[in-house]
Amino acid sequence: VLVDPLRRLLRRGATGNTANMLRKLHAADVARLLDFLSDDQKDTVFTLMLDKAPGRAADLICELDAPVAVRFLADLSDAQVASVIAELDPDDAAEIIPAMPEEQAERVLDLMKDSASEPVEGLLSYEEETAGRIMSPEVFALEEHVSAANAIAALRTSRSEDLEMVFYLYIVDDRGHLVGVCSLRELLLADPAVKLGEIMNTRLTSVNTGTDQEEVARLVARYDLLALPVADDENKLVGIITVDDVIDIIREEETEDMLLMAGVGEGDEEEVLRAPIWRNALQRFPWLLAAFVGGIIAWQIYERFAVKLDTNSDDSGVSLIIILAGFIPIIAGMGGNSGTQSATIVVRGLATGRIHGGHDFRVVARELGVATIMGITFGGLLAVVARMGSYEIPPLMSAVLGLAIAASMTMAAVVGAAVPMLIRRIGFDPAIATGPVITTAIDVVGVATYFLIATMLLAG
Repeated sequence: VLVDPLRRLLRRGATGNTANMLRKLHAADVARLLDFLSDDQKDTVFTLMLDKAPGRAADLICELDAPVAVRFLADLSDAQVASVIAELDPDDAAEIIPAMPEEQAERVLDLMKDSASEPVEGLLSYEEETAGRIMSPEVFALEEHVSAANAIAALRTSRSEDLEMVFYLYIVDDRGHLVGVCSLRELLLADPAVKLGEIMNTRLTSVNTGTDQEEVARLVARYDLLALPVADDENKLVGIITVDDVIDIIREEETEDMLLMAGVGEGDEEEVLRAPIWRNALQRFPWLLAAFVGGIIAWQIYERFAVKLDTNSDDSGVSLIIILAGFIPIIAGMGGNSGTQSATIVVRGLATGRIHGGHDFRVVARELGVATIMGITFGGLLAVVARMGSYEIPPLMSAVLGLAIAASMTMAAVVGAAVPMLIRRIGFDPAIATGPVITTAIDVVGVATYFLIATMLLAG
């Protein structure tokens, strides 16, 4: 609704009206509008926000993906970039600064005041995609000997704008060790004189600074938390991760998995859409090369078995290899679909934590059972349809088709279920297992099985 009016204002150069319009919108809505504007119009909007309301420009940067935010900041001086970054929360700044050219990032950090740069540099010292990198170091905590009345007073006098959303009151001992948590409801209903140590819940869920961000998201979803405390190796409270950060993590991880499953590389959709053509081609080349090599292998398998089967013919004199070749698409297709279904279920289960190390054998056995039922069903169906559809197909060949599709679907399901778990064990993202590599492997195995059965039953 707002796209056309904004475009008209930008075309007319009505900067005042444009600024008024942008001022009334949430930064997230402005970020969405930018997707519908040309590059020049985007630059105009950002420049206008930077001139009229620098704080709003920082809010907009916070709502953009890091590569897009860096593109807007690229035309600014280092001092301007430093002033914008200083307006951001430390965890948001720690996401954008690594996306900058290394030399520019160092200059920007040097220009920022120590009070603004130190928290950011602290977060950047942790590994990417860990709890330490994505947490906010600004967390409200009190010692366990503080009374409920004093805790409420401390909350009222705290600079709430400098803190992440206060969902819980975290409680530490006199050395800063995390010892408990208290909800705001429990705090408000408690006797004013009672100590926090008496009402706190000591069975709290927390993560280490080195915990993977996917595990953080799983914990928040499992226990329905609004925030998660982060502690260092000595169990000292160093930060907090809120549910809005977790939502971003889930979106990023799901996007990354989808891109891996499609074989178009890693990252996010913004990077893929805005990357140079040559880089996109380079990222996709290995996956397509794997599919190409798989096709060559399948062709070689066909050639090898064709020599044995080409001399055989049915009662009408039609070469068996010609009849068999006509069924390759359905054999490979059904096997590929069966394997992809199993791989998708397993990959999703691994991502959500529903499947873990102790369930590997049971998961494979379950998928084997399902695939066996489906394989026998569709194998029998294909044998009947092939025989009824053409009397040139002898009964023995119908049996070959039925056995081949049953074997292909069964083996494909086992491969589709087992490979993601194997990939996870060696330290890679299981989503790779649903990409072109595994799909091609399943096709090759299916074709090889098909012609092996055909050779055993028909050749001679």
